[in-house]
Amino acid sequence: MPKSKPKVVDSRIRRPTNVTLPLGLVAEAKALQVNVSQACESGLAQSVAEARRARWLNENKAAIEAYNERIERDGLILDAYRRF
Repeated sequence: MPKSKPKVVDSRIRRPTNVTLPLGLVAEAKALQVNVSQACESGLAQSVAEARRARWLNENKAAIEAYNERIERDGLILDAYRRF
């Protein structure tokens, strides 16, 4: 499967989006003067970053395991020159 390139996100371009949130949560946010749009954007950005990380780890799982096995078997390449 070809690897997808990460899309560059232009944060200046906005798209109106409807979200459904618990009434009490929205009321409390308003009472605390929390910007709901910014809070949603921040949470969504964090979720996207976590999903990208998980995807990357999954796509590179075999290579990471092979590398770790090689290090376990052969040690670090320059281990003889380490002073710590």
